[in-house]
Amino acid sequence: MLNIRIVLLVMGLLLVVEGAFMVLTSIVAAIYGEYDLPFFLWSALICFSIGGILSITNYKTSKNIGKREGYIIVAMVWLVFSFFGLLPFWLSGAIPSFTDAFFETMSGFTTTGSSILEDIEALPHGILFWRSLIQWLGGMGIIVLSLAILPVLGVGGMQLFVAEVPGPVPDKLHPRIADTAKRLWVIYVLYTVVETILLCLGGMTLFDAVCHSFTTMATGGYSTKQASVAFYDSAYIQYVIILFMFVAGANFTLSYSALHGRFRRVVQDEEFKYYLGFVVVVSAVVAVVLFVSGDAPTIEQSIRDSLFQVVSLITTTGYATADYLVWVPTLSIIMFMLMFIGGSAGSTGGGIKVVRIVLLLKNAYFELKRLIHPNAVIPVRFNKKAVSSTVVTNVLAFIVIYMLIVGVSMIVMSIMGYDLETSVGAVATCLGNIGPGLGEVGPAANFAHVPAFGKWFLSFLMLMGRLEIFTVVLLFSPYFWKN
Repeated sequence: MLNIRIVLLVMGLLLVVEGAFMVLTSIVAAIYGEYDLPFFLWSALICFSIGGILSITNYKTSKNIGKREGYIIVAMVWLVFSFFGLLPFWLSGAIPSFTDAFFETMSGFTTTGSSILEDIEALPHGILFWRSLIQWLGGMGIIVLSLAILPVLGVGGMQLFVAEVPGPVPDKLHPRIADTAKRLWVIYVLYTVVETILLCLGGMTLFDAVCHSFTTMATGGYSTKQASVAFYDSAYIQYVIILFMFVAGANFTLSYSALHGRFRRVVQDEEFKYYLGFVVVVSAVVAVVLFVSGDAPTIEQSIRDSLFQVVSLITTTGYATADYLVWVPTLSIIMFMLMFIGGSAGSTGGGIKVVRIVLLLKNAYFELKRLIHPNAVIPVRFNKKAVSSTVVTNVLAFIVIYMLIVGVSMIVMSIMGYDLETSVGAVATCLGNIGPGLGEVGPAANFAHVPAFGKWFLSFLMLMGRLEIFTVVLLFSPYFWKN
């Protein structure tokens, strides 16, 4: 039987955590002495009050989280955090529309990076910090954060980890799930600190460096500048961000191995090889075309613009230093295709994920061999191990459902009056948690013009993309709710 009280308990505890981060942000608002300070305090008080009531009234319930409770919690936490996380934006008047505030917040927590803001620099520092912080929290996953906290309160978390961590198979670093979460967060924080230092050395202010480090490591893409990273006309800053976008798009368990001196595991990891290969090959092709076509004046500029846009899109970060829609059509098509690949499993990136793309291609290749040798047993192998047919079927089902959702969603957007390019761009970028799309939602534009229904619909796609579709689809299945 579904234990709804454990769901309410976890929601309550996590709301208290969200309130604590609002208090942290209020310190930033107080330092700069701008008008947003009281609105963060009021928002934090609301979170503490409702979270405290939910926690206290449900604390004596059974602390066992089953599969159904786990999936409900994972889906609900993004909705709850977004509804309460929008309060500072909405109450302060920084984003006066409730729909716009929800869209911006959901885009933040899901690390999508799509925005409705048209004058980012006009916002107070506290609002900008909160906007970056919610992406940082969403990057590693609110649930993974909770796994490091809830065991102290006697609440188990394995079902949450399975439901939330991206990729076909969650990769544990330690037998105890809480220790895995803590190790992941230590690495996450370490990378954030190192990037902040390097960006400061490049001339960024401490505030901008922290905010950009938050959103780089989250592969979220929110910037404190309307022109994104292009505002900083600095090759050094762009190369630093390229490096950390790439690191954030790789499996964090490989970072754990590298930091412990186990470099052979990184080098031998098949997904990492393909991930690196995609980046190098596509960047090289784009750089050559950019230079030959004259879209980049120098070889170095063509390499940098190519690397930045390719890494930003394949990791689903969404930063931009150039408008790829004004490049030659061939490059625009390549940029669009990158939106569907995504980062590695176990990274903060979105999209389909490299491992699924590789398994799809391998299975297609082996199907051709099986046609020639119908009696041969030819298993799909990954990292020198045979992949079970269940995993292969899961991957095929995921990609079919993913593309089906893209197709249906494109029709929905076209009904609202958008052309094919904008419709497919908006859907691909929101479902893939990327940020900029194509057409009227390209890197030089935003989502402010999308009607209210469209914003709620695209917000739902962001949630589906962040939770890798199955978690959300399961909730709409009648079998899920049967005892």
